[in-house]
Amino acid sequence: MRRRAFVSGALVLLAAPLAAEAQQGGKVYRIGVLGLAYRNTVKPWLDEFEHALGNLGWAQGRNVVIEYRFADGRQERLADLAAELVRLRVDVILAAGAGLGALAAQHASTAIPIVVLNHPDPVGSGLVASLARPGGNVTGLSAFSPDLVGREVQLLKEAVPRLSRMAVLRNPTNPTQLSELREAEIAVRPLGMQLQIVDAPTPGELDHAFSAIIKEGAGALLILRDPLFFLERARIAERATKGRLPAMAYTRELVEAGLLMAYGPDQRDMWRRSATFVDKILKGAKPADLPIEQPTKFELVINMKTAKALGLTIPPSVLLRADHVIE
Repeated sequence: MRRRAFVSGALVLLAAPLAAEAQQGGKVYRIGVLGLAYRNTVKPWLDEFEHALGNLGWAQGRNVVIEYRFADGRQERLADLAAELVRLRVDVILAAGAGLGALAAQHASTAIPIVVLNHPDPVGSGLVASLARPGGNVTGLSAFSPDLVGREVQLLKEAVPRLSRMAVLRNPTNPTQLSELREAEIAVRPLGMQLQIVDAPTPGELDHAFSAIIKEGAGALLILRDPLFFLERARIAERATKGRLPAMAYTRELVEAGLLMAYGPDQRDMWRRSATFVDKILKGAKPADLPIEQPTKFELVINMKTAKALGLTIPPSVLLRADHVIE
């Protein structure tokens, strides 16, 4: 009797994982990944996403096929690429590109589940009804966190104590930057600083933007979140260094390109977390029922080579808080 009980229990234990695998093994799901950047520029993040999917039991070519569509920096291509993913009948779309990818995906389909990634303001842009109850076919991860831009302004002020005039580089064609700009305007008031808003909607406008910044005598630069600025990061870093402008960016890659500082959500962590949303949706969850999550892990990155080139001494109080220091 004991032996029969043992064999029966063992069979149950063996059958459980097999049943779970069979439950999803009968279908190969399609995941669409839509982005504005060049694919090779975000490869480390894509690797994190695929690795996280693998840890959740999803393997490319076995039970999922990942369809990558990147616009190579051309915003006007996003609509066609999103429509292409819809024609492929993907089961879920992971939309990157600072909110622009999500907008294109939602215009292409209100039925296919969409997981947004790093969206600056999903509620303010009208993408979802609320973070807690998104409604519709969109869920995912927001890059917005209360006082995030305010924190960037404060750190830049601490790094440049005598700062009285700060330029803000924005892309006026990106509606998701409105909330960031409002936050920057609020943040400078108690610090007694003036803001200079400078527009660069295309790469060709960047030289004009920096000429205006230098002409008006700004002492530092805040760069708002935009795929254009990410793609043009090397050029922006070169102009900032040449103009002796300490600049605060929003992600590590811009500092690695030569800008002074960055503070914002850890991108690798965000891409890893996006895989959990995709996993839940493929297992039957509805986007409307999955609250949009805000960043939980932030990083401060400082480029000391750039500080030296600018003749700037970073205060120890700021250096001690840095997660990464580029020497």
